[in-house]
Amino acid sequence: MATSSKPVAIITGASRGIGRAIATRLATDGYATVVNYHSNRQAADEVCGEIEAGGGQAIAVQADIGNSADRLRLVEETLSHLGRLDVLVNNAGITSVGRKDLLDATEESWETVFATNLKGPFFLAQRAAREMIAQMEAAKIERGTIINVSSISAYAVSTNRADYCMAKAAMQMMTWLLADRLAENKINVYEVCPGVIASDMTAPVKEKYDRLIADGMSPIRRWGQPGDVAAAVSMLASGVLPFSTGERINIDGGFHIRRL
Repeated sequence: MATSSKPVAIITGASRGIGRAIATRLATDGYATVVNYHSNRQAADEVCGEIEAGGGQAIAVQADIGNSADRLRLVEETLSHLGRLDVLVNNAGITSVGRKDLLDATEESWETVFATNLKGPFFLAQRAAREMIAQMEAAKIERGTIINVSSISAYAVSTNRADYCMAKAAMQMMTWLLADRLAENKINVYEVCPGVIASDMTAPVKEKYDRLIADGMSPIRRWGQPGDVAAAVSMLASGVLPFSTGERINIDGGFHIRRL
């Protein structure tokens, strides 16, 4: 097993949208990137091709983050191909299936959303942290970073996406728990909280958000872009905040500010 001379980052859900922007940004920053995808191999290969065309290093690895065996395989393939793991970005997520009113919500949707948006990221972080600790003990890496990509839906109610909102709300506590437990192991953990970002997920409700943004939903009156989120992840992964962990970074145009 060869070990990459570059630090290595796994980005889940990296074949499109925010995840793609994060993968290409970290590659520009000098990371060898693991482009995780669920089903669209062609899109993942395109991301890898873009990274390699820019002189970077990337591999595509299929894995359903909600599936235990797939999560383990994602880490094992990373180590098999690149030999180390420095950064995990828990970005993969799905919206509420059917966007049903909470009185019509189903257990099937709940289980699917929680498996992908909360259980999967938690247990992937657990597996990644164990590997980072082992690598630090073997002097392969000096520090580790875990970044959880959440959403303003963690605290902004959408009654037609109850399962999504609740899973994202729990991600803040997950971040705090990991940050507290892993600080002694030189692994810093952060949450990045995007607002309204132009992506496949928001495309079906574009007209709604166009109106809300124009009416001043947030102080910065524009759509967020995937690159805005990627810039925050880049900063956190760089280690420029060594005395900070468990922090939430809002990338939401100021939406989180309460105003009268």
